[in-house]
Amino acid sequence: MGAWPNAAESATVPRREPRTGDSPRQRAFPLLLTVDEAAELLRTTRRAIYAMIERRQLPGVIRVRRRVLLRADDLLHWLEQKSAPSLEER
Repeated sequence: MGAWPNAAESATVPRREPRTGDSPRQRAFPLLLTVDEAAELLRTTRRAIYAMIERRQLPGVIRVRRRVLLRADDLLHWLEQKSAPSLEER
């Protein structure tokens, strides 16, 4: 094995350790998401994620050279803000 982990290995390694008081939702996701992970979370395509990033519709976008990452907490908070109340909550 080389010095750098492959994509399959890195997808499971960079998870932060849970702190006391963290909700289960926060422990389930890594701190930063790739475009593919964000697309899976939002149940859309990576092409749609890139379009939303270009239109500045997604929060927490971090660019490191050519790599695009999204802050998981910002994305989940944004998603909660976009949700509509159910009929029972009205």
